[in-house]
Amino acid sequence: MTSTLPSSLGARAASSESLPLPISARLRQRLQEAGTPFLANDNIADSLREGELEQLEIEVAGKVRELLRSLVIDIDNDHNTEETAERVARMYLHEVFKGRYHKQPKIASFPNVKKLDEIYTVGPITVRSACSHHLVPILGTCWIGIKPGERVIGLSKFSRVADWVFSRPHIQEEAVMILADEIERLCAPQGLAILVKAQHYCMKWRGVKEPQTSMVNSVVRGDFRHDPSLKAEFFELVKQQESLLIR
Repeated sequence: MTSTLPSSLGARAASSESLPLPISARLRQRLQEAGTPFLANDNIADSLREGELEQLEIEVAGKVRELLRSLVIDIDNDHNTEETAERVARMYLHEVFKGRYHKQPKIASFPNVKKLDEIYTVGPITVRSACSHHLVPILGTCWIGIKPGERVIGLSKFSRVADWVFSRPHIQEEAVMILADEIERLCAPQGLAILVKAQHYCMKWRGVKEPQTSMVNSVVRGDFRHDPSLKAEFFELVKQQESLLIR
């Protein structure tokens, strides 16, 4: 059958068909074919191949540039926004959302040689995230309570894994659960308790504009869940740590 398209249109159509898919489209296709979720707070680092994060950064910068133009910002003549698109792309992929695109920091566990079974708490750990509804900051503090099992990890590692987990778009309730899952995977404690207190800029900066409002939530697992005295001891230790900061 002979094509009725003008030769120029036909050439243009053939040309567009031969263009490679953007890296984001290829990644989505790969994730979908593998059945790998890629929700806002999922980590997709294992699906990224060498050089693809750099390609994604270039693509995101281009999209941010389009966004700025759609907001009627003269990025061609405004020296303040001249490289904003590149800064924003770099910030999202390597800083505020690094928990999506970078693998978990290497965290070694060690045998609990002395068979320690008393609880301890670590905190306050600063956590920084972004509301997945508006992509504005969530800033807060986290306390972690551990009743050790067969293996333990170093105190600083709790800060590293918390930073990695929270550096994604989140709702706070899910962030705490994901952090608990990761800590259980790393050291399989007999008991685990996590408390997070945070301010949400989707309430503080926009919308109802309540500057003093915060959200507090917790998750308790294992012995902390089954033994009310251990749970109470965890919250009492958190109070003591908070009082030390006030002095």
